[in-house]
Amino acid sequence: MQGYVRYCQPMRGQNNKQLIKTIAIISLSRSPYLQILHTGGALRAFIPTSHLLCHTNSCGFAYSQMKMSVLGVVKPSTSPTKQALISTPTAHQFITLLESKCTSMNHLKQIHAQITRHGLSQNNFLMASLVKFCAEPTSGNLNYARAVFNQLKDPHPFIWNTMIRGCSENNALEEAILFYCTMVQEDVQPNNFTFPSVFKACNGIKALKEGEQVHTHVIKHGLMSYGHVHSSMIQMYGSCGQLPNARRLFDRIHEPDVVSWNCLIDSHLKNGELEEAKELFQNMPFRSTGSWNAMITGFMRYGLIDEARDLFDEMPSRDEVSWSAMIDGYVQCGHGKEALMLFREMMGRGISPKKFVFSSVLAACAQVGAVEEGRWIHAYLKKNSIQTDTILGTSLIDMYAKCGCLDMAQKVFTETRCQEVSPWNAMIGGLAMHGHGMDAIRHFSRMKREKVRPDGITFIGVLNACAHGGLVEQGLQYFESMKREHNIQPMMEHYGCIVDLLGRAGLLAEAEEFIGSMPVEPSSGVWGALLGACRIHGNLELGERVGKLLLDLEPQNSGRYALLSNIYASAGRWDEVSDVRKLMKDRGIKTTPGCSIIDLDGVIHEFVMGDGMHPQMKEIHEMLKEIMEQLKMEGYVPNTKHVLFNIDEEDKESALCHHSEKLAIAFGFLSTAPGTPIRIVKNLRVCGDCHSATKIISRVYNRELVVRDRVRYHHFKDGMCSCKDYW
Repeated sequence: MQGYVRYCQPMRGQNNKQLIKTIAIISLSRSPYLQILHTGGALRAFIPTSHLLCHTNSCGFAYSQMKMSVLGVVKPSTSPTKQALISTPTAHQFITLLESKCTSMNHLKQIHAQITRHGLSQNNFLMASLVKFCAEPTSGNLNYARAVFNQLKDPHPFIWNTMIRGCSENNALEEAILFYCTMVQEDVQPNNFTFPSVFKACNGIKALKEGEQVHTHVIKHGLMSYGHVHSSMIQMYGSCGQLPNARRLFDRIHEPDVVSWNCLIDSHLKNGELEEAKELFQNMPFRSTGSWNAMITGFMRYGLIDEARDLFDEMPSRDEVSWSAMIDGYVQCGHGKEALMLFREMMGRGISPKKFVFSSVLAACAQVGAVEEGRWIHAYLKKNSIQTDTILGTSLIDMYAKCGCLDMAQKVFTETRCQEVSPWNAMIGGLAMHGHGMDAIRHFSRMKREKVRPDGITFIGVLNACAHGGLVEQGLQYFESMKREHNIQPMMEHYGCIVDLLGRAGLLAEAEEFIGSMPVEPSSGVWGALLGACRIHGNLELGERVGKLLLDLEPQNSGRYALLSNIYASAGRWDEVSDVRKLMKDRGIKTTPGCSIIDLDGVIHEFVMGDGMHPQMKEIHEMLKEIMEQLKMEGYVPNTKHVLFNIDEEDKESALCHHSEKLAIAFGFLSTAPGTPIRIVKNLRVCGDCHSATKIISRVYNRELVVRDRVRYHHFKDGMCSCKDYW
């Protein structure tokens, strides 16, 4: 690749008159130096590329001047007559640079500085390219795009469109609509590229009234004939629950294209009309890959995993979205193991995943505690120079925290920390889950010092940190500060956190009083937090009352029956236990069995109490028997009150011995070297007996055991647990 630069060199004996020389710049892309030749080829030198701000060439590069000397050829610092005179770059060259070479906001800011320096900051076409890069959700910065836009005296409609689309893609949906309103107020003529992004913003916040007004503008400007505008209106009405309007728009199209069909199908799926969507899909004259993807996404949204997988397997061709829809669907439905298996199949077929797939895969790793797979993905991102943006950084922090690697989560947080709130939320939530309440609070304080604005998710993390750490007063203060200091209206999740905070601390009367003072009707989740506290503290009277209330609110939720049954069993009320179990049977409710997962060398092993399917089950039972004998020698006595069946004591001890986390620990001992930490993920709360036994195991066998249950993490080491028995 070659380009040209001109510099001035004084001629001897000619009264310092300057001779303009042309030199060729060679090896622009590979070498950290620019090789310089005189036109005649007699003189050559090397210039470090870092010494140039700007140069121009036939390939569209645009550097403006040399910052340091041209090694032995030109020394601009010694005399003005020897300074390099670079030809002024054109707007076209800057556009080419932005579109082909700009890869980060740091690059963009340097280019922007040169654009301003050369007086091109009001060039609409040039600034359109700059704003377009800034508005990209993955590599740009919407705040910077706003600042650039606000400096323009007379922005072209294309720039208005870019800002509206950027707001829409960055989830600043209300702002996208406001930009359009301002555009109309300033008499800027919208075009067919304006409206799809506006309708998309209306979709996201269900702004039906605004969408209808924009619809009239489309008619007013005579743009109804544009297919992409028509399709975006169909999707807007469908997303806002106005299926009759969506169908009327579709029926008015003489020959609807595949995009219009897909929008109508998606509208029916979003409104739960699965049969109508199936019928439309079957009647399509032509199906695109997007048609199949829409159906798969819709089925996954309603938990129809088998139907979605059947469609996926039938697809004539798949794209990255197809794989992503299935992987993300598995994750959303709690099938992390299947998501990882599909990802491995995708990689095995040589399909290079796009950046958006990795977030779903990392979520799957977090779900099942597959830390080795998560580490592999992290290494893959680095090896393939895939930029860790805010979304990926947040996913990595969340994955490491949920896999028990808090140090790695902190490292990624330090590397990716920015003014976006999501990495902070992931880190605070991770610290809360691990019981590091004060560390979570310190991060929150630092977040505010660095002018990062907290949101509702931030406060869920902070309140959970207080709940797990027993920090009642601090938790109540943070709850009060939400609206007073941060103008954040508490949501149902925040009320649930406060009930959990008070309940865990044994303040059951205060928790019930708090529920009674709520300005909104308490949800089943709020009552569930109180029921859980009743089980922890053995409050039969309140637990019975709340439990019966929950059975009426959520008759299909097996967890509510299990909690109430546990409260009765702990109090020895076996007749009531039988009544609850009979009610479950009559209503067709099945309990969720305890399941523990351990990830070894990238292979996920599942253990369920009473399930002998693992190929090494015989060896596992032998190892478990050896462990339990050793524990009894250390003074361990099984706590049979945690067995919720009215059976003999010996049978109770046997049942406790075969809880899923004990099976996973025994397998870990068989499969790893002595001293190797073992990480386990359990789908239910750890029972008191397993908690006591695991503390002793960590001391006797000198092992670090990290167990994540449904609520939080337990780090067992040297006979102690990180929860300090407060869980």
